Amino acid sequence: MLYARSSARVRHARPTAFLSRSSTELVSVGRVGKPHGLDGSFFVERASEDPARFEAGAVLHVNGEPARVESSKRSGGRPVIRLDRKAERGSELAVPRESLPPTGEDEYYAFQLVGLEVEEEGGRSLGRVAQVAPGVANDVLELDSGVALPLVEACVRKVDLDLGRIVVAAGFAG
Repeated sequence: MLYARSSARVRHARPTAFLSRSSTELVSVGRVGKPHGLDGSFFVERASEDPARFEAGAVLHVNGEPARVESSKRSGGRPVIRLDRKAERGSELAVPRESLPPTGEDEYYAFQLVGLEVEEEGGRSLGRVAQVAPGVANDVLELDSGVALPLVEACVRKVDLDLGRIVVAAGFAG
């Protein structure tokens, strides 16, 4: 997911715990969900917001191995795909990190924020980002300290990937 300070928009793409055979870093764009029909199709759980990732002909990595999308449709607003090989339920669906579209100024993928140190403008450390959770009105930074912060411009003042730090306005952490 892509986070833009001005709109607090995040596209979820999660780093996976594996590399492909070519040692390319993979980023999760979904997970194999429950079956749909009898032809091997399945729902994609936690699907990336980019529908092109799941179109027929697209290549996804299932547990680090490439698989081609044979068919694609939507059911109940969710993607349903069939791959050219069997994929176990719960398996991660991933793409190479370098295939992600570049971010604009003040935009970040959610996986880039995970692990960053979070501190208030006054310098008080609040913890590290454990995950970026989708919310109803906006996404939420969930810290390893148990603190949850909204991904809105009023809260997030600065993201510095080079320094590994996010600065937030005082008062949001309680």
